[in-house]
Parts: sequence; C-alpha cells; structure tokens
Amino acid sequence: MEKFNKFILSIIILLIVIPNIIGQTKKNSLRAFNIRSKGLNISFDFYNKQYLRCQTILPDGFNQTTVVPNLSDEDGNVVFLQCTGENQASHHGTKLTGGNPGMRLLFVEKKETITTYGKQVIIIQRDTVKKLRLESYYEFDNASPTVREYTKIINEGAEDVGIEYLSSAILNNYSNITPGLPEDNIRIHYAYNSWQSEAQWHTAKPSELGWNENGLFNLTGVIISNLGSWSTIRYLPMGMIENIKAGITWFWQIEHNGSWYSEMSNTPDKGTYLYLGGPDDIHSHALKILEPGESYQTVPVAVGCVKGGFGQAVKALTEYRRAMIIKPNNSYETCPVIFNDYMNCLWANPTTEKELPLIDAAAKAGCNYFVIDAGWYAEKDEGPGNVGLWQPSKSRFVGGLNALLNKIKEKGMIPGLWLEPEMVGINSPLKDKPDNWFLMLHGKRYIDDGSYMLDFRNPRVVDYLTSVVDRLVKGYGVGYIKMDYNSTAWGADGTDSPGQGLLELNRAVLKWEKDIGNKYPQLIIENCASGGCRMDYAMLSQTQLQSSSDQSDYKKYPAILVGEMAAVVPEQLLIWSYPISGSDAREASFNMVNAMLCRICLSGNLDKLSKGSFEVVRKGIEIYKTILAPLIHKSLPFFPLGMPSITDDVDPISVGIRNGNKEFIAVWRLKGSEKVDIPSSGNNEVKLLYPQNLGIKVSKIKDKIQFDFPKEYMAAIIEISK
Repeated sequence: MEKFNKFILSIIILLIVIPNIIGQTKKNSLRAFNIRSKGLNISFDFYNKQYLRCQTILPDGFNQTTVVPNLSDEDGNVVFLQCTGENQASHHGTKLTGGNPGMRLLFVEKKETITTYGKQVIIIQRDTVKKLRLESYYEFDNASPTVREYTKIINEGAEDVGIEYLSSAILNNYSNITPGLPEDNIRIHYAYNSWQSEAQWHTAKPSELGWNENGLFNLTGVIISNLGSWSTIRYLPMGMIENIKAGITWFWQIEHNGSWYSEMSNTPDKGTYLYLGGPDDIHSHALKILEPGESYQTVPVAVGCVKGGFGQAVKALTEYRRAMIIKPNNSYETCPVIFNDYMNCLWANPTTEKELPLIDAAAKAGCNYFVIDAGWYAEKDEGPGNVGLWQPSKSRFVGGLNALLNKIKEKGMIPGLWLEPEMVGINSPLKDKPDNWFLMLHGKRYIDDGSYMLDFRNPRVVDYLTSVVDRLVKGYGVGYIKMDYNSTAWGADGTDSPGQGLLELNRAVLKWEKDIGNKYPQLIIENCASGGCRMDYAMLSQTQLQSSSDQSDYKKYPAILVGEMAAVVPEQLLIWSYPISGSDAREASFNMVNAMLCRICLSGNLDKLSKGSFEVVRKGIEIYKTILAPLIHKSLPFFPLGMPSITDDVDPISVGIRNGNKEFIAVWRLKGSEKVDIPSSGNNEVKLLYPQNLGIKVSKIKDKIQFDFPKEYMAAIIEISK
C-alpha cells in the first residue's frame, strides 16, 4: 500500500511539474520577431520573456541601430484594453494607458497567410483572468508601405465582460528612435474639417497641441477625435507624425463613419505611443458588454511609414486606398463629368422651365451626367419636414418628372437625383411608422433639424429604402444618386450603450450601401453630408464619389480642394465648378481649374453665360476628357507650395498630379503678386495647358517655373513632360 501511495504521489508531482516545465520552456523560447511587407518592417519583442510588445513600425532598411529599446510593463503594448471592474494600473489622467487586461495579455501564437492583395498576419494573445482571446489583425497590400489593422476580442469565459476601450492599433516609439524629447523630434500633421472649410491642414509641435514637456511624463496628450455620425465634422480621420531628425513619417487613417478617437502621448518610462480606435465608453459612451462566447471587432485603421515627409505619406496613402479600399468601377477610368443644378444655380427649387435650358447647356458643354438636386419630391407650396416618401412632385414638372428625365437622356446624358435616405421629415407620412423604424435615444425618437433618423438595423427600413432606389433606377432610369446626410447623432438605443447603438447603426448603413452597390454595379453614388462632413474611407469603400464642400465662393475653393487631395484619391474627389451668370472668361476659367485635376461637378447658370465664357467652360471640359481624365485614376497628388489656408486670400496655391513621365500642375493667383513661382528641377518641357488665351504666361527659370498672371484671381494648369 505504501508503494502504491508513493506511486500516486509521484504521478501527482509529475502532473504539476511537467506543465510548469513545458510552460517555462515555452516562456524562455519566445524570441523577438519581425513582420515585413512592401517596404514596411514591424518589430516585436517580449517583456519579461512572456508579454508581447511592439517596438517600432519603420521603413524596411531603416538603420535600426538608432532605435532606443523600450520594453516595460506599460510601453510597447500591442493592444490597449480596459474592462469594467479592472484596475487601470497607471498614473494616466485622461489617457487610455495602463489598462490591466491589456498589459497582462499572454502571447499564444502568430499566424500568417498569403492573400490576393498581399498577406494577413494574426497575432493571438490571451487574458487568463477574464478568459479573453485577443486577435490582432495585420493586413498588408503589395502596393504601399501600409498595414490595415483591427482587433477582435472573444469572451471564452462564463461571465459577461464590460469592454470600456479596445484599440484598433497602437504605434509605439515614434520619438524614441532618435535621441531627445518629443518636442524636438516630432511634428504632427493634422487637418481641421468643418462645413464649408474642409481639409485645413496644420503642422504643430507637441506643445502646440497640449502635449507639454514637464520633465517626467504627461497625464494628457494630443487628442484628435470625432463624436457622432458626422464622422468628419471637426477633424479628418487621419494624420501624420514626422520625426524630423530621422527623416521619416508615420501616417494613419481611421476607416469609420461614426465616432473615433486618437491619442498621442508618453508613458512613465518615456515611451511614446499613438492610440487609434473607434468609439469607446469614455469618449463616446460606447460600453460593450461581451457575453460568454460573443466576439466583438473594432473599426479598421491604416498605419504606415515612409522615408520623407508629408508628400511621401500622401503618396503611400493614395496607393493604399486604391489597392485595399476602393471598389473597382469603370467610371474611374474615364472620370465622366457631372452637372448638378444646385450650387449657385437652382438652390433646391427645380422646375421644368428652369431645367430645360440648363440641360441643353450642360449637353453642349460636354457633361455626361445631369443631376437634379434637392426639391424634386416637394410640391411648390410645401414647407420643410416632409421628406421620406421620395415621390416626384406633381406641381414642378410639366408632364411629370419622367418627362424631364427623358429630356436628359435625349441629350445623351445620364440622369441623376438627390436623395437623403437616412432622414424622415417630422411632417412626413412615414412618421406614423412604428418607433422601431426610427433611431431612438433614451427611449424617445431622436429629432434633429426637423427630421427623424431611420434605423437601418430594422430589416423593414432597409427593404423600404431599397425599394426607393429600385424605383429610381428601374422606374426612372436614374444612373446617379447623390446621397446626402444633413444631420448628425451621437448615440442610439437598442443595445448595451448609446455609443454601441450608433456603431451598430453606422455599420448597418455601410451594409446597405454595399448591398445597393452589388445590386446596381453601374450606379454612381455620391457620398455627401452637407458637403464633406462624412468624408471617411468607410463610406468611400462603398460609394464612388465624395462631395467636397458646400462652399459657394469659388475663390475659397482652391484652399479646400488642395487639402482634400491628401484625404481622398482624385478619381473620387468631386469638386464644384460653378461659373454664375455674368462670369467673364477669367472667372469661368478659375472655376474650371478648381476641378480639373480630380472630378468635375459643374453647376451655376451655365445657360446664361456669355458666348466667350461658355467657350472657356466647354474647352476646359474638352481638355479634361481628352488629356486629364484618362490619367487621373492612376495619378498621385503632390503639393508644390504646401498646404494652403482658407483664411489666406493673398498667397498663391498649387497642387499637382503625377503619372509616369507626365505632371500636371494647377496654380491659383489670389490677391498676391502677379508673378507666382513654383519649384521645378531638370530641363523638362513646360506647356500651358489651360486656359490659353487670357494673357497668362509661363516660363522655366533655372530651378523654378514662373507664372505671370495679368489680373487677380486667375488660375492655370500646366503640363510637364519629363
């Protein structure tokens, strides 16, 4: 019996010791590793031989001997995660650092697979306390030094877990790769974005954005974020961090059509980090209750790094957007010209009498689409707050709307209509639908600007709106829909928290857009939200065009479109060109230059222009179609004079597109000097492309190209052959 007891005891000891030995062996076998793809190198190591840390994201081949290793319990986290009831083990202030679950994650494995676009790497970690499985996704394309990242979390335990915040991506040690303080090492590029003043880029030191050097570490940092369903009402969901000593720039983009958050700061161990993510509980009331067996996925973000500065980062982002996000569409290769009757024209008051001369003029100018904007559904004496049924007005169109649309077709153009599918006026017959048709907040219908918002999580809402699009496309022969969105919401009922409700709604809208695109692949959809107030690459992954602005002063437009060329690929960026009645050739050509390096949306009193001004417009469209449009979808933007400001009406503005051995550069003179210089190298052939008969002169002088504009507010496009 004694021998038997000793045998049993030996077995028990082995059962205890062997797993510990195996675990210790595995712990000791964890070694640093790198992930490389298309010019990008992401390096990982282990703190205390068990906690995975991401050290750097750098251009492949960058001299990493200058990297300052920074491994600790708090620096280099792959994921920032905090759960309800957990300690935030850091003196963090307003920052999202020190969440215990995120710091104690144990590495499980790394999976790598080849994909059609490049490769996918999944890093799996586990929290043994909360029984959570974390999967960090890294998706690489073969076109740019960029990685698309998001995080998936799975509750493998038996209890609910409250997720207060969970990062999509973390960028570490962007200042630490060179000696010195962040204030000396880095510059932050970011863009304010607001109604009629979109894409206003700025460059700042950390201290200029609230991240001050205090000798220790900070309890706050640089916060660039957005709250609500107008995803870009304050900032563009992108930015750049340039290490001016190292000569490299990191860039990022959050791909979400709702609330998002980014945070730059440092830790007690002096590590620098950038947090990127979607809605969270702290900033957007988006607590997620993760039930046993349930999974949750964050919004995707893109992160990359290039040698060089702002321009090189925009180039890489443009290549990434084309390779990984944009759905193929035949219209990108030809860039058809759109006429829309709204801006400085009919202002949402269409009638047959007003439209017919515009249709004739648009066809003569060379337009391919003719879009009737807001008002086609409203009776002449009807007040606001009635949208929702989307039936044609009976009092505006002689013979009905279809008769007018047929006139557009007879002129060789494709008709389009304005739609605001997410909204229902408070006086609309649809108001009598059940509450579950509408976005509810705190138990009541959410009302904003005289409208309710439809809840796309309800299948009946989706079916109804799909039937509206079916009627427009099949019944009216519409080939273009301008989908507008003129209100914003910050939350919605129906799930764990208002912020999570809005996230579900955001995703449901995207799914509907995707389904419409799959059903009607030839339909062109313009993404509009009072211009550019929802200018994100979640929406642009499903729609073909991005409305740029509601700015009605053509003189201010260059300062908007140049900044937007960093935010949207040129074949998706729709710019107004609206020469109004009485415009002379100078004003008409300025308007045309505004739009000719991206997508043209013509408007204004085209039918009332003088013969000379109309010819300037027609000639601009001819040059656009024959020379520029076929190259735009493969061209890369660049910025000869940097980023402009809409508040500056003196300094000149310039932007260019580059395609192989061809460059096209637009230059605008505002109130400043009649001579405008832009840098240029090499003995390249320079030709004035447009306009050619207004006295504008162009000459090559050593390392610059000089423009001579005889009057204020003139613009021109040159062609450079290398």
